[in-house]
Amino acid sequence: MARRIVIIQGHPDPEPVHLDHALAAAYREGAEAAGHDVRVIEVGRLDFPLLRNKQDFDHGETPSAIREAQQVIDWAEHLLILHPLWLGDMPALLKAFLEQVFRPGFGFEGGKRMRPRLRGRSARVVITMGMPAFIYRWYFGAHSLKLLKRHILGFCGIAPIRGTLLGLVDTSEARRHRWLDRMRALGRAGE
Repeated sequence: MARRIVIIQGHPDPEPVHLDHALAAAYREGAEAAGHDVRVIEVGRLDFPLLRNKQDFDHGETPSAIREAQQVIDWAEHLLILHPLWLGDMPALLKAFLEQVFRPGFGFEGGKRMRPRLRGRSARVVITMGMPAFIYRWYFGAHSLKLLKRHILGFCGIAPIRGTLLGLVDTSEARRHRWLDRMRALGRAGE
């Protein structure tokens, strides 16, 4: 069954020379070949301010680039979020984007009891890193992945959320080709 998929490219550098861009392109290729409808949000190409206080988070005007991203996410049934691991976490620009997008009224509805607004959607988070992925997962606890799964996407009702950790990204061309093939397969499956 065809799905509506949004790829959120979280690499802050918009130039398509990074592994994250190649992974997103491979996923899109596989998804479109299988008949899925795919849209892409490239965080590094968006212009939006940082949120600096609770008043702005709760009641500030939503920038137009963020409103457009929210419309695409609202349309989607599945989200693919890709980002490199920088200083043990997602790049600051991606975090700023997520803070803007998943504000009250879009990600959840407030009041005395918070209610998630984005139920019925699934997600996959792909994190690339220079260290071995098993060290990031077992020694460091995969902090960035847990943050996205539990405290951002999960809080908004998105489930299930799967994670893919790709380590030692600067090692071999053969490994890179295997990852690209894997992303094409995930795209075809709409996962």
